[in-house]
This record gives sequence, C-alpha cells and structure tokens, in this order.
Amino acid sequence: MAEANIMVAEDQFSCPVCLEILKDPVTTACGHSYCMGCIKNCWDQTDHTGVYSCPQCRETFTPRPVLRRNTVLTEVVEKLKKTRCKPPPVQTYAGPGDVPCDFCTGRKFKAVKSCLTCLASYCETHVKPHYEGAAFKGHKPINAIGNLEQKLCAEHQKVLDVYCRRDQKCICVLCTVKEHKSHATVSAEKERTGKQKQLGETQTEIQQRIQERLKETEELKQAVESLKRSACIEIKESEKIFTELIRSIEKIHTEVIELIGANEKAAVNEAEGRMKKLEQEIAELRRRNAELKQLSKTEDHIHFLQNFQSLCAPPEAGDLPSVTFNTDISFGAVRKAVSEIKDHIEDFCKGGLSKITKTVNEIAVYTLGSRSSDRRLKVNEVAVYSMQAPEPRNRAEFIKYSCQLTLDPNTAYRKLCLSEGNRKVECRSETQPYPDHPERFDSWAQVLCREGLSGTRCYWEIEWSGRGANIGVTYKGISREGRGHSCALGRNDKSWSLFCSGSSYTAWHNNNHTIITDPRSPRIGVYLDFNAGILSFYGVSDTMTLLHRFQTTFTEPLYPGLGLYWGYDFPGFRVWSYDSTVTICQLN
Repeated sequence: MAEANIMVAEDQFSCPVCLEILKDPVTTACGHSYCMGCIKNCWDQTDHTGVYSCPQCRETFTPRPVLRRNTVLTEVVEKLKKTRCKPPPVQTYAGPGDVPCDFCTGRKFKAVKSCLTCLASYCETHVKPHYEGAAFKGHKPINAIGNLEQKLCAEHQKVLDVYCRRDQKCICVLCTVKEHKSHATVSAEKERTGKQKQLGETQTEIQQRIQERLKETEELKQAVESLKRSACIEIKESEKIFTELIRSIEKIHTEVIELIGANEKAAVNEAEGRMKKLEQEIAELRRRNAELKQLSKTEDHIHFLQNFQSLCAPPEAGDLPSVTFNTDISFGAVRKAVSEIKDHIEDFCKGGLSKITKTVNEIAVYTLGSRSSDRRLKVNEVAVYSMQAPEPRNRAEFIKYSCQLTLDPNTAYRKLCLSEGNRKVECRSETQPYPDHPERFDSWAQVLCREGLSGTRCYWEIEWSGRGANIGVTYKGISREGRGHSCALGRNDKSWSLFCSGSSYTAWHNNNHTIITDPRSPRIGVYLDFNAGILSFYGVSDTMTLLHRFQTTFTEPLYPGLGLYWGYDFPGFRVWSYDSTVTICQLN
C-alpha cells in the first residue's frame, strides 16, 4: 500500500513537460509547477511573440514573468526522493507498440505479464499478487500480449480454453454444449502440447533443409570457383594457341610476300641486264651507221675502196637469244591461291568453332535432381546451366530464335477486338461480347499472349500504328482488376515494357522509366534471353537499332503483352485512341 501511495505522490510531483520528478521547481501565477529549466525552454521559444503561456492551462502572461524557486515544493520533492521505496528507472512508461498496465492510474507503466484468466495485463508492481496471493493460485501469467479481447469467445464472452479438433479452432466451454457438442474437443493446453511436438518436428525438418541448402550452396560456390579457375586457365591456353596460329599465318603471309618480291626482283634484274646489253648493241650499230654515212659522202675513191671492205662487212650477231615479251604481267594466280587458303581456313575455323561451342555448352555447373523430402521439386526435374552462345548480331540471326505467339481472348479488355488468328488487336467503341474471366483486364486496354516463355531464347516482332502502343512482357501474377499501376505493363515489379509514341519511346519497369529519342520505327523486335536475364527492344528496318535493354533475373515464365494508347481528357474521363492497331508479325 505504501508503494502505491508513493507512486501517486510521484505522479503529483512530476513536471508536465519532461514527466520526471520536479527539478528546481517553480510555480507560475496560474498555480502550475514546472522544472525551472523546462519552463524557461518553453518560454525562450516564444520570445519573438512577447506572449508567454502556461503549457497546461494556456493562461497568458505579458511581460515574461520572473521565475523564482518554490522553496516549499523543493523541500517536499527532496523528502519524496528520500522516502520512496524504488527508483523510477525500475519501470518504464508504456510507449507506442507497448502493452500498457491495466491497473496503473494516470500515466501507465509498460506491462510485463498478461493473465489469460483475468484477461488483463500488469506492470512489475501490479503483477506481484499473482505470485503471492492465494486467490490467484490457478492463474498462469504469460509474457505481456495485446488484444486480450481476442482470447474471448465472441458469442459467450468466455475464455477460449478448449480446442475443437474437428473444426480446428479454439472455443469456450459453453461452445461444447451446443455448436460443438458431438465434436472431439480437448483443452487448449493439451492440444498445444501435441502441436508443440509437431512444431518441433517441423523445426527439425526445416533445420535439416537449411543444412542441406547450406551444403548445396557451399558445393555450388566451390563448383563456380572451380569453373572460374578452369575457364581462366583455358582462356590463357587458348590465347596461347591462337597466338601461335596467328604467328603461323603471319609467317605464311611474310613468306608469300617475300616469294613474290624475290620473283619480282629476279625478273627485274634479268630484264635490266638484257636492256643494258641491247643498249650497248644499239650504240655500236649507230656508230657503224655514222661511219658508213660519212664514207658514202667522201670524194676520195681510194679512201672509199680501202675502207669499204671493213665497214660494209655484216655486223656480228649478238649472243642474246630471241625473246617474246609478255605485256600483261599479273600475279593473279598467286592471289587466287592465297584466297583459296583464306576460304579453307575460314571454313575450318567455322567448323572448329561449332565443335568448340558444342563442347563448351556441354559443361554444366550443376544438375538438379529429385528430392524425396522436398515436395516442391518435380521428380526427375533437371536443370543444366551452361555457357551461352554469342548474342545475335543481325536480323537473320535473331530470326533463328523466332517463336509463334497468339493473343489470349480471356485476358483482353472488353473494348479490344482481336483478328487475324488472334494476332492483331485494335480498340473499338463498342464492348466486345467476351465472357467473364478472372484473367481479363477490366480497366486497362491490354491483352496477353497464351504462351509463357522461360528457359530459352525467343524473338518476335510487333507492327504498330496510330497514336501509340505498349509492348512488353509480364509474369502471370500481374493484377487484372482496377486502374492502379499494379495492372499496367511496365508500371510494377512484375512487368517490363516499351511504350511507343509518335515522337519517342519510353522504357518502363516498376514505375521507373527511361525516355529514348530514336526515330519512330513502325516495327519493333523483342529479344528475350531468359537464362541470361536479358530483354531487348529493337527498331527494325534495314538494320537492327537497339532501343533499350533490361538486364535482370527472371524467376517465372514471361507472357508477352500488348497495350493500346490511352489518356485522360478531363479528370476522371478516360480517352481511347481508336486508330491504334498492334499486330504480331509472322516471321516463318
């Protein structure tokens, strides 16, 4: 009882500002008491207004009152501190999220125990009778919990202390008389004991699975590290081999150049030697011709006859053989032979690369087999993760991964009309006679394809016209009801899209967007590499222009989807564009 009186006294001598026992107490003219420091701080904040008020009754004072220590109150507070049994820090007041004591008056302490018999919660002080009083001998306090009214039967307002095994729910004693009369019932404590054992078994199984997963994780880490080391070694060795191959080709290149140069030099030297001899012979013949010309003009008959014999003798024939000159000299045959070697090497390399690619792709990091203890894995389900082939570089290579897609009428918004074998969609003013279906979009002008894509590479092309179109992919769990972002392609974490308009493109995911200013393309190519986590959008014309690429990790099958342009004319009025059409192109 003394403890309760002291708690009341402490509450009466607490500062209304800091809620602690008064320090240097002062009393305002209105009769309320505060710590001197607390009231000074309050009034310091209103100095700019010149009006000062009591934090409790709001009575105002002008000018600012002069504060003096209340000596009588100070003495009372000091005596209270000396006579109290326990210091305040033993208990803490209930804050947000705490369970308050049901028996504290004024500001409540934090409850430490709750009694399911009393349906009340108690602080350290008020819970003591439950441990000491004979009247509470059958009560079993538990750690403090909130919402004790939920432990009462809604119909009979009795404690839920019985468990119905047939309906698998907690009931009160009165429920066993009527509603659950013939049902198998036990006490909540007994049922808890049985389920506690089951809980322990489940915990054991979970711990076992955790250990198995940890072991698998460690093995996978080791496999990845081994793969990295092996790949690094093979890259270095391959680089060494290719370097030697390049050197061999460079050596052949050098030898061919030197061979052509040597033949050129030999032929030129021989031709230049022959030209020199011909020039010498020409000079000698010109000299003889000049002497004969001079002899023919002389008037001295004796001189003419004496030199005639020597000058008119036939000139000695040169020792140069007759030559047939080739005026169309070419090393085209050499170039042809080199070109044949190039073609042979390229063909050989292509075949070798195909063989190497097949060998590399057969290298698996790990294989998933069935687990009898894990019901979530299908029996004999196998997943092999291998190194991927290079990404396509041109449209012909992309088309190798083309897939057949058809639009699903069960998902189409009711004003979307499908045609051309469910490959074309356009918006109509009249509502289409689609039956009710849980997968139908009820507010967004969107439609999904039937086919779910996963574990492979896929490529498809979309043609669009009009004001705009939204092209994307989504998990099947995307919402279908309402106008919120949870339903719109690209506006949530379940979908990715490219919105096409007349002036630009916008890539969307999880309501984040990237604006792309490439020229308008009426045909969009979509490339999906599920295992690599790549989703790319291309503008398709004579060339492939990359518009945007998403790089992520896909965890579920993806369903291609289409949306038509929409907007708002006035708040609350949705405006549809009936000139927009979108078509899935036939690529095969």
